[in-house]
Amino acid sequence: MIAPKALLARLHRALPAPAQSLPAVAALELARRRGWLRPPAALDGHGFLLAVDDLGLQIRFRCVDGRFAAGPFDGSAPALTLRANAADYLRLLGGEADTDTLFFQRRLSIGGDTALGLEVKYWLDTVDRPEWLAGLARQLAPGAVASQPGR
Repeated sequence: MIAPKALLARLHRALPAPAQSLPAVAALELARRRGWLRPPAALDGHGFLLAVDDLGLQIRFRCVDGRFAAGPFDGSAPALTLRANAADYLRLLGGEADTDTLFFQRRLSIGGDTALGLEVKYWLDTVDRPEWLAGLARQLAPGAVASQPGR
């Protein structure tokens, strides 16, 4: 029997690159449209990669005119790459951890444009999150709020 994480990683790799990123980008764009997430102007025109290491996911997206869109998929390097495990992304999403804590615990790695990385860091650390989001993050990854062993 295949473990859920392994199955998800296998399915992800079988999809074309645009389809791999579509669910996460749709969630980002929905959050933006609902007013829960406003990307700073410094993100405009840049490509990003979110690597979810434990699931083997590679989510590519860009910010264009304050909107989130999938891609680029032309093989170009993203301006900024964030790497973490799913539980750590959920802790960040739910406001249970900040980027500095995860970075210094070596649970989040940031690569690429340093100035852009600082913009994203400040944005993630200061963005107001709906109250229900922390509860959802805890439901999706029980124990994510508790200290996780190193990778």
